[in-house]
Amino acid sequence: MKPKIRLFNLITIKELASLTNVRKEEIIKICSSLGIKVSFSQRLDYELLTLVASDLGYEVELIDKQIIRRNKMQASLSRDPVIILLGHVDHGKTSLLDYIKRSKGNYEEYGGITQNIGVYKVNINKNNSLTFIDTPGHEAFMAMRYRGTQITDIAVVVIAVDDDIMQHTNEAINNAKSVGIPIIFAFNKIDKKNSDIDKIRRKLAERNLLVEEWGGAYQSQEISAKYGIGIDKLIEKIILEAELLDLKYSTENFAVGSIIESSLNKENGYTATIIIKDGILTLGDYILVGEIFGKVIKILDERGNQLKYVRPSRPVLIFGLNGTPDTGDIFHSYKTEKEFKKILFSYHKEQNLRSLSHTSDVKQEKKPKLNLIIKADLNGSLEALTESLEKISINNKTINLIYKSIGNINESDVLLADTYKAMIVGFKVKISSAAQKLANNNNILIKVYNIIYKIEKNIKYFLSNNAKREELIYGRAKIKNFFTIRKIGIVAGCIVLEGKMVINSTIKLKRDDQIIYVGKLNSLKSFKKDVKVVKKGSECGINITNFNNIKIGDIIESYKLI
Repeated sequence: MKPKIRLFNLITIKELASLTNVRKEEIIKICSSLGIKVSFSQRLDYELLTLVASDLGYEVELIDKQIIRRNKMQASLSRDPVIILLGHVDHGKTSLLDYIKRSKGNYEEYGGITQNIGVYKVNINKNNSLTFIDTPGHEAFMAMRYRGTQITDIAVVVIAVDDDIMQHTNEAINNAKSVGIPIIFAFNKIDKKNSDIDKIRRKLAERNLLVEEWGGAYQSQEISAKYGIGIDKLIEKIILEAELLDLKYSTENFAVGSIIESSLNKENGYTATIIIKDGILTLGDYILVGEIFGKVIKILDERGNQLKYVRPSRPVLIFGLNGTPDTGDIFHSYKTEKEFKKILFSYHKEQNLRSLSHTSDVKQEKKPKLNLIIKADLNGSLEALTESLEKISINNKTINLIYKSIGNINESDVLLADTYKAMIVGFKVKISSAAQKLANNNNILIKVYNIIYKIEKNIKYFLSNNAKREELIYGRAKIKNFFTIRKIGIVAGCIVLEGKMVINSTIKLKRDDQIIYVGKLNSLKSFKKDVKVVKKGSECGINITNFNNIKIGDIIESYKLI
């Protein structure tokens, strides 16, 4: 049985070389022998990755397919179909889409938020709306195919009948067939004198693509995108195909969808244009896209209006990720921080396991490690910093690099640091106010520098025995009375004097300025309800683990060691 390489997302040749302990040049040669030219940084599609891995003696398993199975609620609500326009560059895709938009006059254009990929929602009538994706070069569609799923429901392949079936046309047809979505052929430019529709039908038949006019299963329509001939009939056939598909979604399911485009800019940080396939994405949800993740802090529609939620088949722009996912990547949403952290931890666990998969027969030396997250202003700085820190070893201790990326330190970075109890190091970057507040609340240490050697010096200090633990004071409360609660024990009735009281924090019980006990805040109540935090000026009930010798006037100090 071949050893498995278990992946959450597709990888580059460079990453595959690292996993299999094979030179990058050797993998390039294997791809060349299969008739495919690739670069070191190019992500391999699933078919090619499987072939190359098999040649190297490995089996590939994509783990993210397992996560999709979380959606168990039965879909009950109808959704609009998403149609992709495919075909050769000069055969009239854009002209067809332009005519549809003009003729209906009520379309919603998403081109402003999708940059190079045009996305348009056209309201056909009271009961039907269609979302069209125009993908130059088919990059997005091919990427979706590589992920083993697709966000589109129907493919309209445009073929100019005064020309021939070109290479891009063949690629489009093969891609649509590979993911199993219906194909409708639009025979364009019938207004041309030298048009030959039967020639195109014949060549399609030679490829086992028999259209309905010739007794086959594929719908087709003769059109002129220039003059609008036959386009209403084409739309009718698209709607009919969508009705046969009976597209549904559930409001109870987690949101699952695909990345259309992503970018990074100074004003907005990392953004991504997405289309949801199932479920509803809500402001505040957590998202995981391969190794990219974050909390959705803003959703914008095509006109820049902020939304609180978004349903399937509608493209929107989201904010809050910690990186730029690739076109076609599948995202999954999570409603609670607890569930998200569980999945995030599983992902990084798999990352660590797969990095050791090719050296499983070598004895691994166990060393104490400092968990670290690195953010830098530029790729060059990030690589230089990473390389220098990974070489550091003090008193048999090394760093464990959890995550690295360019950009300012945001809430997603702090969330990851809290999951792994990691320290965040930044080089020439800023910390968002929300990230700093979250770090303070979760006791996450963030250090930002402008000189690399100072980072090296401080990391060495943290790895050395000279590094000391310090107390982070949450707050202080004064005991006003106390009483007994069954199954809990003695509960102190307190007023919070400073800061806040935090559940499960370490506490010091002080009497006459003398520490008489150090323990744990076991139970925290406000108006008889269990709570996690009680702030200054509020009354609360506190139970201290394994300690009942309290008196009125005692001071309880809540803190945490860092």
